[in-house]
Amino acid sequence: MSELLNIYKTLKNKKWVNLSHKIDENSPKFPALPALEKENVFTLKDGFYVQKFSVVGQYGTHIDAPIHFVEGGRWLDEIELKDLLLPLYVIDKSAEVAENNDYVITKQDILDFEAEHGEILPESFVAFRSDWSKRWPSYDEIRNLDENNVQHTPGWGRDALEFLIKERNVKAVGHETLDTDSGVHANLDQVPATGALISVAYPNWTEATGSPVRVVAILPEDE
Repeated sequence: MSELLNIYKTLKNKKWVNLSHKIDENSPKFPALPALEKENVFTLKDGFYVQKFSVVGQYGTHIDAPIHFVEGGRWLDEIELKDLLLPLYVIDKSAEVAENNDYVITKQDILDFEAEHGEILPESFVAFRSDWSKRWPSYDEIRNLDENNVQHTPGWGRDALEFLIKERNVKAVGHETLDTDSGVHANLDQVPATGALISVAYPNWTEATGSPVRVVAILPEDE
């Protein structure tokens, strides 16, 4: 039996968790973006069923390419295939977020996490669990605006991101809110702090700044 087949059988016996929201025309989104549009091009009356989807890259559970933020950054099709399967760390700050909707995860939070679970390995994926995704699919609850239309949502602190990228050399970070900064059901509450893998899949677009994705966590325990 080949080595890869053994690995395949091992992974198939583990518990798999869906980390992606289903998306439709009513899914919460960044306010400036258009909603998904879907239409039937052909139906079974025509002999085959074909649908047309019109959707922005940054919609629902999605991936942002570096060029989404940085001039000269990589497009999605320039991301290495091996970077789409990574060790997963989940930093749980859901209790703090419940007390303070504007909670910002800091470098100290990461150091506290490492003191308990060990240093985050290079080339990993680090997710911020806030349980904000449990508000899905309510647009109002996801945005959480006050009487002055100010959004109150948790997010990453700049010091935390710089630490993870520059000192821990992680490949990617993830979160459950619409924005990275302070102010989606992601099932991060089913994923352990360490030991899981994360798999990200999306179409092989040419020069895309982002794309909706199907994200799966493979847990260390057996089903």
